Amino acid sequence: MQRGLNRKKIFIYLFIPIFIFSCKELPHESLSLEKSVEINILGSVQDGGIPHLGCEKSCCKDYFERGFSEKRVVSLGISDHFKNKNYIIEASPDIAFQLNDFLTNKSKKLDGIFITHAHIGHYSGLINLGREVSNASEIPLYLMPKMTDFISSNGPWDQLVKLKNVELKTLINEKEIKLTENLRILPFLVPHRDEYSETVGFKIIGPKKSAIFIPDIDKWSKWEKSIVNLISQVDYAFLDGTFYDAKEINNRDISEIPHPFIIESLELFKDLKEHNRKKIYFIHLNHTNPLLNSESEEYKHVVSSGYNIAVEGLQLKL
Repeated sequence: MQRGLNRKKIFIYLFIPIFIFSCKELPHESLSLEKSVEINILGSVQDGGIPHLGCEKSCCKDYFERGFSEKRVVSLGISDHFKNKNYIIEASPDIAFQLNDFLTNKSKKLDGIFITHAHIGHYSGLINLGREVSNASEIPLYLMPKMTDFISSNGPWDQLVKLKNVELKTLINEKEIKLTENLRILPFLVPHRDEYSETVGFKIIGPKKSAIFIPDIDKWSKWEKSIVNLISQVDYAFLDGTFYDAKEINNRDISEIPHPFIIESLELFKDLKEHNRKKIYFIHLNHTNPLLNSESEEYKHVVSSGYNIAVEGLQLKL
Protein backbone atom coordinates (compact mmCIF):
# COMPACT_ATOMS: atom_id res chain seq x y z
CA MET A 1 0.00 0.00 0.00
CA GLN A 2 2.78 2.38 0.92
CA ARG A 3 4.59 1.63 -2.35
CA GLY A 4 1.45 2.52 -4.34
CA LEU A 5 1.16 5.83 -2.54
CA ASN A 6 4.81 6.62 -3.18
CA ARG A 7 4.36 5.90 -6.88
CA LYS A 8 1.36 8.26 -6.96
CA LYS A 9 3.37 10.97 -5.21
CA ILE A 10 6.24 10.56 -7.63
CA PHE A 11 3.83 10.80 -10.59
CA ILE A 12 2.18 13.94 -9.17
CA TYR A 13 5.54 15.61 -8.46
CA LEU A 14 6.74 14.87 -11.97
CA PHE A 15 3.47 16.00 -13.59
CA ILE A 16 3.13 19.33 -11.77
CA PRO A 17 6.28 21.03 -13.18
CA ILE A 18 5.40 19.81 -16.67
CA PHE A 19 1.91 21.29 -16.33
CA ILE A 20 3.22 24.57 -14.92
CA PHE A 21 5.81 24.86 -17.69
CA SER A 22 3.15 24.27 -20.34
CA CYS A 23 1.15 27.22 -18.98
CA LYS A 24 4.06 29.66 -19.15
CA GLU A 25 4.07 32.41 -21.78
CA LEU A 26 5.63 31.48 -25.06
CA PRO A 27 9.16 32.76 -25.65
CA HIS A 28 9.47 36.28 -27.04
CA GLU A 29 10.51 34.86 -30.40
CA SER A 30 7.09 33.24 -30.84
CA LEU A 31 5.18 36.30 -29.70
CA SER A 32 7.18 38.51 -32.05
CA LEU A 33 5.46 36.84 -35.01
CA GLU A 34 2.37 38.86 -34.10
CA LYS A 35 4.34 42.09 -33.97
CA SER A 36 6.23 43.59 -36.84
CA VAL A 37 6.91 46.64 -38.96
CA GLU A 38 5.25 46.37 -42.34
CA ILE A 39 4.32 48.21 -45.51
CA ASN A 40 0.76 47.99 -46.85
CA ILE A 41 -0.08 48.85 -50.44
CA LEU A 42 -3.15 51.09 -50.08
CA GLY A 43 -3.23 52.25 -53.69
CA SER A 44 -1.39 51.46 -56.92
CA VAL A 45 -2.99 53.69 -59.57
CA GLN A 46 -1.98 57.07 -61.04
CA ASP A 47 -3.54 60.30 -59.74
CA GLY A 48 -6.69 60.15 -61.90
CA GLY A 49 -7.63 56.70 -60.64
CA ILE A 50 -9.62 54.10 -62.53
CA PRO A 51 -12.15 54.61 -64.03
CA HIS A 52 -10.66 57.82 -65.36
CA LEU A 53 -12.77 60.88 -66.14
CA GLY A 54 -13.46 61.10 -69.87
CA CYS A 55 -12.05 57.66 -70.70
CA GLU A 56 -14.19 55.68 -73.14
CA LYS A 57 -11.72 52.84 -73.61
CA SER A 58 -12.28 49.26 -72.53
CA CYS A 59 -9.88 49.73 -69.59
CA CYS A 60 -12.46 51.92 -67.84
CA LYS A 61 -15.75 50.77 -69.36
CA ASP A 62 -16.41 47.89 -66.93
CA TYR A 63 -15.62 50.07 -63.92
CA PHE A 64 -18.07 52.74 -65.04
CA GLU A 65 -20.77 50.12 -65.59
CA ARG A 66 -20.15 48.58 -62.17
CA GLY A 67 -20.07 51.98 -60.51
CA PHE A 68 -17.19 50.91 -58.29
CA SER A 69 -13.46 50.22 -58.42
CA GLU A 70 -11.38 48.26 -55.96
CA LYS A 71 -8.30 49.97 -57.39
CA ARG A 72 -7.11 53.01 -55.44
CA VAL A 73 -4.86 55.98 -56.15
CA VAL A 74 -1.27 55.46 -55.06
CA SER A 75 -0.55 55.36 -51.33
CA LEU A 76 1.48 53.32 -48.85
CA GLY A 77 0.61 52.49 -45.26
CA ILE A 78 3.42 51.85 -42.79
CA SER A 79 2.75 50.25 -39.41
CA ASP A 80 5.01 49.70 -36.43
CA HIS A 81 2.98 47.10 -34.56
CA PHE A 82 5.52 47.06 -31.75
CA LYS A 83 4.54 50.64 -30.88
CA ASN A 84 1.03 50.68 -32.39
CA LYS A 85 2.01 53.53 -34.74
CA ASN A 86 0.55 54.01 -38.22
CA TYR A 87 1.67 56.33 -41.02
CA ILE A 88 0.77 56.83 -44.66
CA ILE A 89 2.73 58.14 -47.61
CA GLU A 90 0.45 60.18 -49.90
CA ALA A 91 -2.99 61.54 -49.05
CA SER A 92 -4.84 60.36 -52.13
CA PRO A 93 -8.40 61.15 -53.26
CA ASP A 94 -9.25 57.64 -52.01
CA ILE A 95 -8.06 58.33 -48.46
CA ALA A 96 -11.43 57.50 -46.87
CA PHE A 97 -11.43 53.93 -48.21
CA GLN A 98 -7.70 53.57 -47.61
CA LEU A 99 -7.69 54.65 -43.97
CA ASN A 100 -10.79 52.58 -43.25
CA ASP A 101 -8.94 49.49 -44.51
CA PHE A 102 -5.58 50.42 -42.99
CA LEU A 103 -6.39 51.62 -39.47
CA THR A 104 -7.56 48.43 -37.85
CA ASN A 105 -6.71 49.50 -34.29
CA LYS A 106 -9.69 50.49 -32.14
CA SER A 107 -8.67 54.14 -31.90
CA LYS A 108 -8.32 54.43 -35.70
CA LYS A 109 -5.40 56.72 -34.91
CA LEU A 110 -3.17 57.98 -37.70
CA ASP A 111 0.25 59.10 -36.46
CA GLY A 112 1.49 60.96 -39.51
CA ILE A 113 1.27 61.64 -43.25
CA PHE A 114 4.19 62.00 -45.67
CA ILE A 115 3.72 63.66 -49.08
CA THR A 116 6.05 63.29 -52.07
CA HIS A 117 4.89 66.34 -54.05
CA ALA A 118 2.05 68.68 -55.02
CA HIS A 119 0.28 66.73 -57.76
CA ILE A 120 -3.37 66.03 -57.12
CA GLY A 121 -3.26 62.30 -56.47
CA HIS A 122 -0.66 62.71 -53.76
CA TYR A 123 -2.04 65.44 -51.51
CA SER A 124 -5.67 66.28 -52.40
CA GLY A 125 -6.98 63.77 -49.86
CA LEU A 126 -5.83 66.16 -47.14
CA ILE A 127 -9.08 68.07 -47.62
CA ASN A 128 -10.82 65.25 -45.74
CA LEU A 129 -8.98 66.25 -42.57
CA GLY A 130 -10.83 69.58 -42.38
CA ARG A 131 -13.89 70.47 -40.35
CA GLU A 132 -16.24 69.67 -43.23
CA VAL A 133 -15.27 66.00 -42.92
CA SER A 134 -13.23 64.35 -40.13
CA ASN A 135 -12.09 67.54 -38.33
CA ALA A 136 -8.77 65.93 -37.46
CA SER A 137 -6.62 67.16 -34.60
CA GLU A 138 -2.97 68.03 -35.20
CA ILE A 139 -2.03 65.09 -37.40
CA PRO A 140 1.70 65.41 -38.16
CA LEU A 141 2.14 66.30 -41.83
CA TYR A 142 5.67 65.69 -43.10
CA LEU A 143 6.56 67.88 -46.08
CA MET A 144 9.59 69.25 -47.89
CA PRO A 145 10.20 73.05 -47.59
CA LYS A 146 8.45 74.17 -50.82
CA MET A 147 5.55 71.83 -50.17
CA THR A 148 5.29 73.22 -46.63
CA ASP A 149 5.08 76.74 -48.04
CA PHE A 150 2.50 75.67 -50.63
CA ILE A 151 0.20 74.10 -48.02
CA SER A 152 0.54 76.94 -45.52
CA SER A 153 0.09 79.72 -48.10
CA ASN A 154 -2.78 78.48 -50.29
CA GLY A 155 -6.42 77.79 -49.59
CA PRO A 156 -8.11 75.60 -48.72
CA TRP A 157 -5.02 73.84 -47.36
CA ASP A 158 -3.91 76.72 -45.15
CA GLN A 159 -7.14 76.35 -43.19
CA LEU A 160 -6.01 72.90 -42.09
CA VAL A 161 -3.00 74.58 -40.53
CA LYS A 162 -4.92 77.49 -39.00
CA LEU A 163 -7.54 75.20 -37.45
CA LYS A 164 -4.83 72.80 -36.26
CA ASN A 165 -6.20 69.86 -38.20
CA VAL A 166 -2.58 69.18 -39.16
CA GLU A 167 0.78 70.00 -37.62
CA LEU A 168 3.43 70.81 -40.23
CA LYS A 169 6.77 68.99 -39.95
CA THR A 170 9.38 70.16 -42.45
CA LEU A 171 11.68 67.53 -43.90
CA ILE A 172 15.25 68.07 -45.11
CA ASN A 173 16.67 66.39 -48.20
CA GLU A 174 18.70 63.26 -47.34
CA LYS A 175 18.11 63.77 -43.60
CA GLU A 176 16.70 60.73 -41.85
CA ILE A 177 13.77 61.12 -39.45
CA LYS A 178 13.24 58.65 -36.63
CA LEU A 179 9.56 57.85 -36.11
CA THR A 180 10.01 55.00 -33.63
CA GLU A 181 12.85 52.79 -32.44
CA ASN A 182 11.96 50.44 -35.28
CA LEU A 183 11.08 52.84 -38.10
CA ARG A 184 12.97 55.60 -39.91
CA ILE A 185 12.24 57.51 -43.11
CA LEU A 186 14.63 59.41 -45.35
CA PRO A 187 13.47 61.79 -48.12
CA PHE A 188 15.52 62.33 -51.27
CA LEU A 189 14.92 64.71 -54.17
CA VAL A 190 14.07 63.36 -57.63
CA PRO A 191 13.58 65.27 -60.91
CA HIS A 192 9.92 65.78 -61.77
CA ARG A 193 7.50 68.52 -62.83
CA ASP A 194 7.84 70.83 -59.84
CA GLU A 195 5.19 73.46 -60.56
CA TYR A 196 4.22 73.97 -56.91
CA SER A 197 6.72 71.95 -54.88
CA GLU A 198 9.83 69.85 -55.05
CA THR A 199 9.41 66.09 -55.56
CA VAL A 200 10.91 63.42 -53.36
CA GLY A 201 11.10 59.70 -53.00
CA PHE A 202 11.34 58.04 -49.60
CA LYS A 203 13.56 55.38 -48.14
CA ILE A 204 11.68 53.43 -45.46
CA ILE A 205 13.91 51.67 -42.94
CA GLY A 206 12.61 48.98 -40.62
CA PRO A 207 14.41 46.85 -38.03
CA LYS A 208 15.42 44.20 -40.59
CA LYS A 209 14.60 45.44 -44.09
CA SER A 210 14.28 48.65 -46.09
CA ALA A 211 12.38 49.94 -49.11
CA ILE A 212 12.39 52.85 -51.54
CA PHE A 213 9.26 54.53 -52.86
CA ILE A 214 9.55 56.59 -56.07
CA PRO A 215 6.08 56.91 -57.62
CA ASP A 216 6.99 59.87 -59.84
CA ILE A 217 10.19 60.75 -61.69
CA ASP A 218 10.74 62.29 -65.13
CA LYS A 219 13.33 59.82 -66.41
CA TRP A 220 15.89 57.67 -64.61
CA SER A 221 18.60 59.21 -66.80
CA LYS A 222 17.79 62.72 -65.49
CA TRP A 223 18.60 61.71 -61.91
CA GLU A 224 22.13 62.10 -60.60
CA LYS A 225 21.72 58.92 -58.57
CA SER A 226 21.88 55.41 -59.99
CA ILE A 227 18.57 53.64 -59.50
CA VAL A 228 20.33 50.34 -60.23
CA ASN A 229 22.73 50.89 -57.33
CA LEU A 230 19.90 51.99 -55.07
CA ILE A 231 17.90 48.84 -55.80
CA SER A 232 20.88 46.73 -54.72
CA GLN A 233 20.93 48.49 -51.33
CA VAL A 234 17.32 47.81 -50.31
CA ASP A 235 14.89 44.90 -50.02
CA TYR A 236 11.90 46.42 -51.85
CA ALA A 237 11.70 49.08 -54.58
CA PHE A 238 8.33 50.65 -55.42
CA LEU A 239 9.03 52.41 -58.71
CA ASP A 240 7.24 54.68 -61.18
CA GLY A 241 5.35 52.46 -63.60
CA THR A 242 2.90 55.09 -64.89
CA PHE A 243 3.02 54.20 -68.59
CA TYR A 244 3.96 50.91 -70.18
CA ASP A 245 4.97 52.51 -73.48
CA ALA A 246 4.27 55.48 -75.76
CA LYS A 247 1.12 53.89 -77.24
CA GLU A 248 -0.84 54.85 -74.14
CA ILE A 249 -0.43 58.59 -74.46
CA ASN A 250 -1.67 58.82 -78.08
CA ASN A 251 -1.43 62.47 -79.08
CA ARG A 252 -0.28 63.72 -75.67
CA ASP A 253 3.17 65.33 -75.51
CA ILE A 254 5.25 63.16 -73.16
CA SER A 255 7.28 66.25 -72.19
CA GLU A 256 4.13 67.56 -70.49
CA ILE A 257 3.69 64.38 -68.44
CA PRO A 258 7.18 62.85 -68.25
CA HIS A 259 7.64 59.41 -66.73
CA PRO A 260 9.97 56.50 -67.54
CA PHE A 261 8.11 54.02 -69.72
CA ILE A 262 8.13 50.55 -68.21
CA ILE A 263 9.77 49.21 -71.35
CA GLU A 264 12.60 51.71 -70.71
CA SER A 265 12.91 50.54 -67.12
CA LEU A 266 13.00 46.90 -68.22
CA GLU A 267 15.83 47.72 -70.59
CA LEU A 268 17.71 49.57 -67.83
CA PHE A 269 17.23 46.71 -65.37
CA LYS A 270 17.85 43.81 -67.78
CA ASP A 271 21.29 43.01 -66.34
CA LEU A 272 20.08 42.92 -62.74
CA LYS A 273 20.45 39.57 -61.03
CA GLU A 274 17.22 37.72 -60.34
CA HIS A 275 17.18 38.52 -56.61
CA ASN A 276 17.38 42.24 -57.40
CA ARG A 277 14.65 42.10 -60.05
CA LYS A 278 12.37 40.47 -57.48
CA LYS A 279 12.68 43.57 -55.30
CA ILE A 280 10.97 45.78 -57.88
CA TYR A 281 7.25 46.58 -57.69
CA PHE A 282 5.89 48.85 -60.42
CA ILE A 283 3.37 51.28 -58.95
CA HIS A 284 1.44 54.48 -59.88
CA LEU A 285 -0.08 52.81 -62.96
CA ASN A 286 -2.08 54.95 -65.38
CA HIS A 287 -5.62 53.74 -66.13
CA THR A 288 -4.47 52.79 -69.64
CA ASN A 289 -1.55 50.70 -68.39
CA PRO A 290 -1.94 47.05 -69.46
CA LEU A 291 -0.25 45.96 -66.22
CA LEU A 292 -3.56 46.63 -64.48
CA ASN A 293 -4.90 43.62 -66.38
CA SER A 294 -3.34 40.38 -65.15
CA GLU A 295 -4.50 38.65 -68.35
CA SER A 296 -2.60 41.00 -70.67
CA GLU A 297 0.52 39.90 -72.52
CA GLU A 298 2.41 42.87 -71.09
CA TYR A 299 1.56 41.83 -67.53
CA LYS A 300 2.67 38.25 -68.18
CA HIS A 301 5.90 39.48 -69.78
CA VAL A 302 6.83 41.70 -66.83
CA VAL A 303 6.05 39.03 -64.23
CA SER A 304 7.83 36.26 -66.15
CA SER A 305 10.87 38.54 -66.35
CA GLY A 306 11.08 38.49 -62.56
CA TYR A 307 9.39 41.77 -61.60
CA ASN A 308 6.29 42.52 -59.53
CA ILE A 309 3.26 44.77 -59.99
CA ALA A 310 2.02 46.46 -56.83
CA VAL A 311 -1.54 45.57 -55.87
CA GLU A 312 -3.86 46.82 -53.16
CA GLY A 313 -3.73 44.74 -50.00
CA LEU A 314 -0.16 43.54 -50.40
CA GLN A 315 1.73 43.52 -47.08
CA LEU A 316 5.51 43.31 -46.80
CA LYS A 317 7.51 42.96 -43.60
CA LEU A 318 10.32 45.35 -42.73
